[in-house]
Amino acid sequence: MTILDKIIERKKQEVAEAKSKISVEQLKGSEFFARSTFSLKETLKKKSGIIGEFKKKSPSKGIINDKVSPLEVVSQYEKFGASAVSILTDKDFFGGSFDDILSVRNHINIPILRKDFMIDEYQFYEAKSIGADVILLIASCLSPTQVSDYTELAHSLNLEVLLEIHSEEELKHINKNVDFVGINNRNLKNFKVDLQHSVELKNQLPNDIFSIAESGIYSEDDFKFLKEKGFDGFLMGEYFMRGNKFSEFISNVTM
Repeated sequence: MTILDKIIERKKQEVAEAKSKISVEQLKGSEFFARSTFSLKETLKKKSGIIGEFKKKSPSKGIINDKVSPLEVVSQYEKFGASAVSILTDKDFFGGSFDDILSVRNHINIPILRKDFMIDEYQFYEAKSIGADVILLIASCLSPTQVSDYTELAHSLNLEVLLEIHSEEELKHINKNVDFVGINNRNLKNFKVDLQHSVELKNQLPNDIFSIAESGIYSEDDFKFLKEKGFDGFLMGEYFMRGNKFSEFISNVTM
């Protein structure tokens, strides 16, 4: 069983537990459910293209940084030109929580990506209820039909959809309604990073879809390489969570 398999099994348990405690109707009555969402499509065009991530830990890296608050990190992302922020809400494997989004939603005015393993319709109502603007769908966890159905549901809630792929086989998960295709530079099954593999996949995407390079971007050179290859967005977390200043990075890559 891979780490991804273990995560999905645990996620099924989590969702079942959540459903038993809070109904969809209760989620619809939450503070943020009726708010107007921010569009990542718009901010990708106007800002740096970087989606700055708040991530305390990961299965492959262990503890990355559990000493800083979500607001401390994401406010710096917004201040220096991030197009959006990504916040992990998986607790067991990534140390995240809903509170990490709730604590910042009223303090920033750029999109928030709820980054989690979406396997059930219930989670989309959760995402809306905590103030997310974008949700992640991971192709390796879902069938093409599920991606299509979940995209339709997300759009009905005014949430944009980032579909993550990592292989040629997963290209079949892409449909015309998906807002963005993210190519994970890190294989979720063995956690190896390969930027060139991502470029080869990007070249097979439809021309009219936003492409986002995800994970494994550890330097200004990595960023510049992927930008030169035509990626529209860049999801980066570990590099900044380990203490590299976002302000300096932005200054150096936009000179």
